[in-house]
Amino acid sequence: MTTPATPAPDPASSDDDEALGPLAHQGTPERLTALSDGIFSIAMTLLVLDVRVAPDLDDRAFHQALADTWPNVLAYALSFAILGGFWRGQRRILAHVHHVDGRLVWVTLTELGAVALLPFPTALLSEYTHQSPAVALYSAAVALIALLHMALWVSVWKREHLRRLPITDHTGRWMAADMAATVAVTGVAVPIAFLSPQAAMWSWLALWPLKAFIGRELKS
Repeated sequence: MTTPATPAPDPASSDDDEALGPLAHQGTPERLTALSDGIFSIAMTLLVLDVRVAPDLDDRAFHQALADTWPNVLAYALSFAILGGFWRGQRRILAHVHHVDGRLVWVTLTELGAVALLPFPTALLSEYTHQSPAVALYSAAVALIALLHMALWVSVWKREHLRRLPITDHTGRWMAADMAATVAVTGVAVPIAFLSPQAAMWSWLALWPLKAFIGRELKS
């Protein structure tokens, strides 16, 4: 009876396991996915808390207060869409994972920490749309989430021993490029915000053609 060959261990993963000690094997990704779902849902819910109108207003004050909520509504919608995109992307990444280790756990937790922080710069953006620090901080927060999101993707793409699904180099590179585009555009918007907050916000629109181009290349 022939004994099935045992796959040779990945030297890089062995080094990682030794360095991480008890954090090397953290089991399957289901609990990490559940934690991510919870934090994303809480952060997305907190965004709406800034959309409110004071009670006991007369008709004129009520209509004015209602009109004044538009910056809050727009900031809420923008951040909700951004977090929704990151949540969807993170679930796709974790769907490739067979088991998690300490590095993957800490990268994911760090990204979730940045996600949980986004309601704060969102509130600043809605209240101080024309202030450079508010726009710069918001851009920096999104850039940080995107950077950590890219780190999570690369951690899975480059470490075959964690994966249950194969990832081609073509897919790996263009997915990383898609995330890098978000880092670049929102990162460049930070210094632009100190020159012109409005120009910085308009610069975010550069992501549309970049994402469209990368999406076509990813499908090719």
